[in-house]
Amino acid sequence: MMSSGKHSLSNSYSNSPIVPLSPLALSQDQDRNMVKFSKQFEGQLVPEWKEAFVDYWQLKEDLKKIRLLNNNTTTNAHQTTSFPHNLLSSISKFGLFGRRRDQGVIQVHKRLTASASKGGDLLYETELLEQFADTDAAKQFFECLDMQLNKVNQFYKTKEKEFLERGECLKKQMQILSELKTIIKQQQHRKGEEEDASISCSISCEEDSVRDRTEQEQQQQDSFMDELERNEVPFPHSPTSDEIGKPTDINMKTEKGKLRTLSGRVFSFQGKSLRINIPLATPSRTFSAISYLVWDDLVNQSSKKCGPQGRGKLHINKSKLHHAQKMIKGAFLELYKGLGYLKTYRHLNMLAFIKILKKFDKVTEKQVLPVYLKVVESSYFNSSDKVMNLSDEVEDLFIMHFADEDRRKGMKYLRPRQRKESHAVTFFIGLFAGCFVALLAGYIIMAHITGMYRKQPDSIYMETTYPVLSMFSLLFLHFFLYGCNIFMWRKARINYSFIFELAPTKELKYRDVFLICTTSMTAVVGIMFVHLSLVTKGHSYAQVQAIPGLLLLAFVLLLVCPFNIFYHSSRYRLLGVIRNIILSPLYKVVMLDFFMADQLCSQVPMLRNLEYVACYYITGSYKTQDYGYCMRAKHYRDLAYAVSFLPYYWRAMQCARRWFDEGQTNHLVNLGKYVSAMLAAGAKVAYEKERSIGWLCLVVVMSSAATVYQLYWDFVKDWGLLQMNSKNPWLRNELMLRRKFIYYFSMGLNLILRLAWLQTVVHSTFEHVDYRVTGLFLAALEVIRRGLWNFYRLENEHLNNAGKFRAVKTVPLPFHEVDEEE
Repeated sequence: MMSSGKHSLSNSYSNSPIVPLSPLALSQDQDRNMVKFSKQFEGQLVPEWKEAFVDYWQLKEDLKKIRLLNNNTTTNAHQTTSFPHNLLSSISKFGLFGRRRDQGVIQVHKRLTASASKGGDLLYETELLEQFADTDAAKQFFECLDMQLNKVNQFYKTKEKEFLERGECLKKQMQILSELKTIIKQQQHRKGEEEDASISCSISCEEDSVRDRTEQEQQQQDSFMDELERNEVPFPHSPTSDEIGKPTDINMKTEKGKLRTLSGRVFSFQGKSLRINIPLATPSRTFSAISYLVWDDLVNQSSKKCGPQGRGKLHINKSKLHHAQKMIKGAFLELYKGLGYLKTYRHLNMLAFIKILKKFDKVTEKQVLPVYLKVVESSYFNSSDKVMNLSDEVEDLFIMHFADEDRRKGMKYLRPRQRKESHAVTFFIGLFAGCFVALLAGYIIMAHITGMYRKQPDSIYMETTYPVLSMFSLLFLHFFLYGCNIFMWRKARINYSFIFELAPTKELKYRDVFLICTTSMTAVVGIMFVHLSLVTKGHSYAQVQAIPGLLLLAFVLLLVCPFNIFYHSSRYRLLGVIRNIILSPLYKVVMLDFFMADQLCSQVPMLRNLEYVACYYITGSYKTQDYGYCMRAKHYRDLAYAVSFLPYYWRAMQCARRWFDEGQTNHLVNLGKYVSAMLAAGAKVAYEKERSIGWLCLVVVMSSAATVYQLYWDFVKDWGLLQMNSKNPWLRNELMLRRKFIYYFSMGLNLILRLAWLQTVVHSTFEHVDYRVTGLFLAALEVIRRGLWNFYRLENEHLNNAGKFRAVKTVPLPFHEVDEEE
């Protein structure tokens, strides 16, 4: 691990920009480190830009070849050494007057690209001026080194241009926003109103045409790859969205643009035609946009003729400006983060060149470092100061407009400090894990002695208390697997925080997740142990039956607790995601929303237990011990169908909303998968009520079709596997894990666990064990399958981002200037 001093480079996940240091100072600092530079380099590079960094590992391989050849040559030379040979060799190293000639070992030439006259770049080519032990190996090394230098320059220039354009656009956005806010303040001052002042602007009738974010990313990627091909710079193959199973049809998006830009209004302001676009991210904005569309179609048809009568009034009030300000603020933060990543890219690559050149000098005993380092230092990626200047400018603008000119407040947003991991968390994880194991062992022994889990014709405990334990077990098993996912994502360098759009200062680390799981399950098992002890001591169920209900109530109250305790931000983020899922498709769907909805699809048994427990305690059945009331009530039976459908329905509505926003038919095909799952779930619930041959046949048919559908989507779409032309048979070209057999094993395990519904047909149970225990075991297998699915799903998403070199979000901007010709 790198030194934590002021010369250390920031982690790629950090938003803090790098303090620029001289390359030699960085190199000296690294020499004092005990960890190999290659591991350090891999641990600190920007994961999504990995293919654009210096291929340090390939250069090391080339250098190993030179070292082996040098060793062989040295051995042969020792065997044939003579005094005249040594004398001539010593004299040959000096010219007249004793000057050394090692200064001219290599010469680096600059070659203009075909587009140099139009602002193109220079390509570097190295010529060997002295004979090496193996000239071919040395040539291969310098060819690779030149290719890496040219690649780094090209990528740096492409990203620099992208960020500079983004910076100029944000300056214009900020200027428009400031002018609109000034006008609103003036109107407030005139009218003396403090509540809702607004600007009345003329609406022009131009069609909305917002460039899609995915189209922007594709154009940026294409421009970079075209530039590399035009300049004849080889570049490693990286997976595109098509290869990973996510096709994009830009033309279709353009044609359906009007459907997805209902919030876009074109208005005239100070002689300019501007469009304000507020994303339809909330139900109120969605309903507002739909009502506007209906009104425009039914009442305002004449406005499409672009005549003088075809103009209306658009009111831009403080609420719309507030949303616009939030969008611009988010864009500034993402731009600053991207500039920080580009600084990391610059310094790490510079350091990589220094390290590999020092190794080359050590192996060959030549003085190459001073010559080639001058070329690297003068190359574009190291000499350009545009990124530094833009970073300072972004800081000043952000502090001025979003931090009330308070620099300390502004830098808290721009450079959020990472939360330090405490050793106390690790201690309490171990403490509560030990308590949980001890209490669980005691509970199992007591339950076995009392025979609570054996098959009995009438078991009040299994009907009323066991669903509570089953529900918490499934919930925290899922949460524990999420902690394992976080640990594996971090080990595999998968940027899950960026994919889920989590705040780096508030996200849960895997230790936090494990602490929550161990603490919660210790409390749950401890209370269930006390409850079972009271029952075995002769207390009636009427006296102790409220204990499991109070336990559930305590967890619900803790979840909604408004005080800033017990991971307040994470709890309310979870509640917000659940709200977005329940109100699908009214909310704009982001990665975290549909990822969470997929988790709920694997928790149908837990939701049905929650439904029964809620009915049992809300209706007061626990007082009368009438645990069969909820099973007899018709509305409860209807609700059981709804609970089985709901997770798949929510997920299907999210697919419909994503199709509406993005226009990809792929989402409609995904919607069909969840519809098939709904039909299969409904058939299972019906079969549980009426165990007839007809319903059994329907369960087999519907479940088989849904399973095939789901397996195809798991392997091909979600995981991006089963690519026929892949260099890794039946997998994909890019793999995050080194051992391929893990992927094959995971595919087989996913197939087996997807067939758990066969238990409905076979009716297999453990001997002398209640069927509810078997149901819990099968539900736990589905949760484990989902935990396995989670890792490969995010791996595929990460590779998709890396294929597009997407390391920061492209935040949509609110104001768009419209040309009069449009």
